[in-house]
Amino acid sequence: MQFTLKNPLDMHLHLRDGLILENVLKYSANPFIGGVVMPNLSTPITTVDLASSYRLQIASLYDHFEVISTLYITPSLNKQTLENAKNLGIKILKLYPKGATTNSQNGLDSILEENTLEIFSLAQDMGFILSIHAESAGFSMDREFEFLQIIQEIAINYPKLQIIIEHLSDRRSIDMIEKFSNVYATLTLHHITLTLDDLLGKGLNPHLFCKPILKTPKDRDALLSLALCAHPKVSFGSDSAPHLLSKKLTSNASAGIFSSPCLLEQLVELFETHHALDKLQAFVSDNAIKNYGLTPKINKTIIFTKQEQSIPAYIPVGEDRIVPLNACQTLQWSIQAIHSFKEN
Repeated sequence: MQFTLKNPLDMHLHLRDGLILENVLKYSANPFIGGVVMPNLSTPITTVDLASSYRLQIASLYDHFEVISTLYITPSLNKQTLENAKNLGIKILKLYPKGATTNSQNGLDSILEENTLEIFSLAQDMGFILSIHAESAGFSMDREFEFLQIIQEIAINYPKLQIIIEHLSDRRSIDMIEKFSNVYATLTLHHITLTLDDLLGKGLNPHLFCKPILKTPKDRDALLSLALCAHPKVSFGSDSAPHLLSKKLTSNASAGIFSSPCLLEQLVELFETHHALDKLQAFVSDNAIKNYGLTPKINKTIIFTKQEQSIPAYIPVGEDRIVPLNACQTLQWSIQAIHSFKEN
């Protein structure tokens, strides 16, 4: 049995830099035509020069993968920087509440203050997309829900500003994409397949610690239903977030799940199990192309076949390693071939 996908996209991806970038890039860049690459590096991507340099760094390692750049919103972001970003082709602004996740210390303390509202107004007028790590500083299981008040405020006051709730994790957030025409979302593999019990029900598994945190079976099932029907306002975004083992096995473990290895094969298996393979093309490609207004310059056809394979136990990075999601698990599907064509 075979199955084919065309032009898969990952609309939320962490590639890091340095040795980690060099060792993890292939797991995304080989099967996907491109991805929305997050700006929260140790030196955050806050300027056009930094964005351009990072894009070139990735392209030098793999040129059949389109980097969809993002610009980190800081209190110092201004109109000139936005104009420069637009001229470079950057179309996504990333909002991190300060302290909400990895390398978010340069984010915003107050989202609805005057300076930030001016940025939202400019972003709306200039046609940017606002992607948000939508969490408050409250109780961990309610952070996304508490942040919905802010999403609603932005959606109402800036109706032409396209807003992405990234890595949707709480079923109560679904109402936002139904209620507001300018609110969209991305979904991860881990939030549609796992719950808090997988993280700590039988023993603590630090490799499943992420933000937003895994939630309840009802949340997982509601989000899975969104994916399986390929809701037109929802795109796939892995939020694959590699951290070295030394940063995971510690008393203050880093938040993030490295899901890139065998990612598409896992999605094929999941959608086949739920008799929804006909919806996977829209979920991993068509919705994103439409919702983000993309014109792919790279075309890939991915051919899958029913052949067992195992997810790697770990990815070596220098003298350290990174453990992927579902490490050592046996999958029923494998990629048989990738046909890639890049337009000049």
